Amino acid sequence: MENEITPIAENKKSLEVADLLTKVIEDFLLTLDTKPITKDTYRKALRSFEIWIKDKAYTNPTRENILEYKAYLKDKMIVANDGEVKQLSPLTVTAYLTALRRFFAFLEAEKLYPNVARDIKGLKRPKGFLKETLTKEEALRLLEGIKKDNINDLRDYAMINLMLRTGLRTIEVSRVLIGDIGRETGEIVLRVWGKGRDTKDDFVILTEKAYGPVLDYLQARGQTKLSEPIFSSHSNRNMAAALTTRSIRRIIEERLKAVGLKTTKVSAHSLRHTAGTIALLNGADILSVKEMLRHSDINTTLIYTHNLNRLSKGAEKFIEF
Repeated sequence: MENEITPIAENKKSLEVADLLTKVIEDFLLTLDTKPITKDTYRKALRSFEIWIKDKAYTNPTRENILEYKAYLKDKMIVANDGEVKQLSPLTVTAYLTALRRFFAFLEAEKLYPNVARDIKGLKRPKGFLKETLTKEEALRLLEGIKKDNINDLRDYAMINLMLRTGLRTIEVSRVLIGDIGRETGEIVLRVWGKGRDTKDDFVILTEKAYGPVLDYLQARGQTKLSEPIFSSHSNRNMAAALTTRSIRRIIEERLKAVGLKTTKVSAHSLRHTAGTIALLNGADILSVKEMLRHSDINTTLIYTHNLNRLSKGAEKFIEF
């Protein structure tokens, strides 16, 4: 089949003649039936590859070059938002390689270039979760460290408390509106626009302890409309705008740091794992936790059970001399 494929530039085996690679990447993205955020992720991944092959002066990349690029990604160091220098995560490397495989499959289908990335494997996903959970005592310590002296304190307390008691993701917190609070057969619920969903077709139950602080915050805000975000900015520049996921992560990490709980393994996403773990420890069944966390695959939820059983029933505890 390779003999039937014409290189991108006529009469030249090159992927980077007159920035043609950039154009072909955009042509490829136009063929994807995915959300804009997914296209942006693919664009970022392919832009990384484009910069790399130009830096290497590879005008006719081979399978060996793709494997070399994979090794480069495994060792690549980046500066995170908090200033920490670290390697790309295995999940990120795998996502970059997925974009590359789909791109070269597109090139081959269009008879533009051989698919030199076929069957290039991603990295193995680490066992368990990448982030640690908080204990019950640490969760209380985090909440008690927020004094509630002003509107930002009330907001941060209500938001963090809600995440600890419902397992909401940061993207879900950013999207929720006041009008999403409602009732289902007598229970107060918050309708959720989940990760990868197109509509608010799911919900979490708002217990009194989860809902009370949200009400206190909304009352302190004064006049509000159902179309407004539940958690909004109170800065002069972004007054009343929904908190972004970056802002939510920053707020949580600052609050964790203030009470001595911030580590490289504890972050905003740890609150979600904490909710699931504490629910199981307090007697919730695995299916109920799956529904609360809105996992599409119960095997994801079972990781919580495995971690708890591994710690409570570890064989190491039976070794005595």
